[in-house]
Amino acid sequence: MTGETVSSTGGFGTERVRRARFAVAAVFCVHGAVTGSFATRIPWIQDHAHVSAGQLGLALAFPALGASLAMPLAGAISHRLGARTALRGLLALWTLSLTLPSLAPNVYGLCAALFVFGATAGMSDVAMNALGVEVENRLGKSIMSSLHGMWSVGALIGSAAGTVAAHLGGDARLHHLIAALVLTALGLAFCQGVLDLQSSPDEEPPPRFSLPPKSALVIGAIGFCGVFAEGASLDWSAVYLRDELGSSAGVAAASTTAFALTMAVARLVGDRVVDRFGAVRTVRVGGVAATLGGLLVVLAPHAALAMAGFGLIGLGVAVVVPLAFAAAGRSGPNPSQAIAGVATITYTSGLIAPSAIGGIADATSLVFSFGLVTLLTFGLVLGAGVLRPASRATAKPAGESRTAGSGQVS
Repeated sequence: MTGETVSSTGGFGTERVRRARFAVAAVFCVHGAVTGSFATRIPWIQDHAHVSAGQLGLALAFPALGASLAMPLAGAISHRLGARTALRGLLALWTLSLTLPSLAPNVYGLCAALFVFGATAGMSDVAMNALGVEVENRLGKSIMSSLHGMWSVGALIGSAAGTVAAHLGGDARLHHLIAALVLTALGLAFCQGVLDLQSSPDEEPPPRFSLPPKSALVIGAIGFCGVFAEGASLDWSAVYLRDELGSSAGVAAASTTAFALTMAVARLVGDRVVDRFGAVRTVRVGGVAATLGGLLVVLAPHAALAMAGFGLIGLGVAVVVPLAFAAAGRSGPNPSQAIAGVATITYTSGLIAPSAIGGIADATSLVFSFGLVTLLTFGLVLGAGVLRPASRATAKPAGESRTAGSGQVS
């Protein structure tokens, strides 16, 4: 390795790892921009495919289904191709798949398109999170929260562009084609800066498809609680303010935007908090904040207090998923497999949360539904200990058994 010293950065020079951090952050931003670009054009896609609200709800389950089935493949792909090449290919598939949903002529085509959309999203998600964990371990400080914050920034950028396109009455097929080409070019450029990790010849390849390890199931349970609260708040906060507290449409919509912004800001600054107080204490305090926020939502007599409650929920759960991915990457000999397991659990939580809240609300009330959300946020307080990192003095960096470029990491 010309000009690079073998150090705590796992065989890469410190400056090289720092550059890789910014490259991975840019990849997260691109990944989020695809999601934001798609979400804003769902009404156009629904009209173009001539699907009812019920059919659309069914079709929107297919991204999570595709992601859950494809995520366990990501580890084997990265092992075979190397981390950088795998990320480059999987990210390009994800950005290009943005063009598929708007081309669907009917509900069957839309379900198929969204299945592919979700599968490529999930595999690229695992690949970029695995590389993020690698960089975090080599730097010796928390970065996963800010990486996920950059994903939120990308989603906001994609949403803003999509909102403009929708306001101008643009055809989503043209909008998504342009967005896909731009994001693919950016993604390929940014991937050049990530760490080029290769599996060593004597390293046993992971199974092509494997179930999550037990460690991932335990860590994933914490991620499940955080994502459930996040999904419920994002999808139902506006409805809650309108139906339970009689808010206007504008105030109700503002609550969703405020929640999303709170999440993004908290993630961008979350690494400093984690480095100072540790993952366990951060999640426990966040769990307390989210629980208090949930109680405020349930007991609020008017909209302002409920919006403050949703803000506390967003603040409390913002770093849960990034820290769950980081803990998964340190939990065993196969980080990609563990990360895929945690990602699958969190995707599933994000899928079932909106429908579960609706089903419970139909049987009882939205107030009761958010009472259950509050109980799940309290689970963060009780279960945060599973995110405790291994001692840096005894734990190996996640990629230590791999080769760095042409040199063996030792």
